[in-house]
Amino acid sequence: MKNILQLSIIAILTLIQGMAFAGNPDRQGEAGAAELLFNPWARSAGVHSMNTSFASGVEAMRINVAGIGRITGRELQVGNARLYEGADLQMNSFGYAQRRGERGAFAFTLTSLNFGDIPVTTTDQPEGTGASFSPNFFNLGIGYSYTYENKISVGILLRAISESLPNLSAFGAAIDAGVQYVSGANDNFKLGISLRNVGTPMRFNGEGITLQGSVPDSDNPDYPIEFAVKPARYELPSMLNIGMSYDFYVINNEATDDSKGTVAYVRALANFTSNAFSRDQIGAGLEFNYNNMIALRGAYRYELGSLNSGTENLYTGFSGGASVFVPLSKSGATTLTIDYAYRTTDPFNGTHNFGIGLLF
Repeated sequence: MKNILQLSIIAILTLIQGMAFAGNPDRQGEAGAAELLFNPWARSAGVHSMNTSFASGVEAMRINVAGIGRITGRELQVGNARLYEGADLQMNSFGYAQRRGERGAFAFTLTSLNFGDIPVTTTDQPEGTGASFSPNFFNLGIGYSYTYENKISVGILLRAISESLPNLSAFGAAIDAGVQYVSGANDNFKLGISLRNVGTPMRFNGEGITLQGSVPDSDNPDYPIEFAVKPARYELPSMLNIGMSYDFYVINNEATDDSKGTVAYVRALANFTSNAFSRDQIGAGLEFNYNNMIALRGAYRYELGSLNSGTENLYTGFSGGASVFVPLSKSGATTLTIDYAYRTTDPFNGTHNFGIGLLF
């Protein structure tokens, strides 16, 4: 197993080498499947998805798949994101993670976009025909993580992507890979590297790509004929994340026979994101956790080279959030989690994330 672990790390680092300097603003807008960049989970959204080094459980499926195994039992999560408040766009997600044996863990997530009802318009009826439609965008992810001596975790994820309209559809597949490293007397220091959305190009197909027109140079120009248009294919929005964090303990009282102990810490984090189809990003944040009962978090993210360019990413700026952990059993083995996050956007009125989960 040790050899398998070493080979996994070498494979991930080889992929990272090809992505490390991939950020290219000249390619901005050339990638599709942008929903792969959206985050439906409130805990990680509260720090602008920059928790590469300590993402765990279900949320690790969207940040760093290596963190799946950082849970002790099972986790069930439901998330909702009101994207770009005012745009009537929502993202919903369901996920489940579970330990397998002493060192392994697996998880799966199902995520979909809700566009609402869009009126059908034509050239003859630009105000609408009275009918409506709603695109179907969803993806399914299945991931596995292995932890070696509680210090190094590696993980890999396979994701199926589907985008469809009533007369058009596109399908694709992507792979995520990640590594997390933990060190220190109380696991204070954490380092994470993840490579996301590396996969097959996608292309739309269906009846919607056909056009009606007349035959060129025909004696009967009114005779209609259908022309098939070959749409261009598009790449997935690949990215590389490198993050680290350090926990500063404010209170660290060990549990005794008369007390469960009290632990409070401030976690400082920093993250770098290299985007294959847009500018790179850096950011930092803080998270305060009191006895795994309440957590407060905030972060700031900046897009390199965007100053005075007028093309900043929607999520450049501040984010914040909070979590409440409610024990459902005296032993604390079953816990209900309630999460919220807010991210500033320009334009629109920000993104709100809501989440509820069960640890058991």
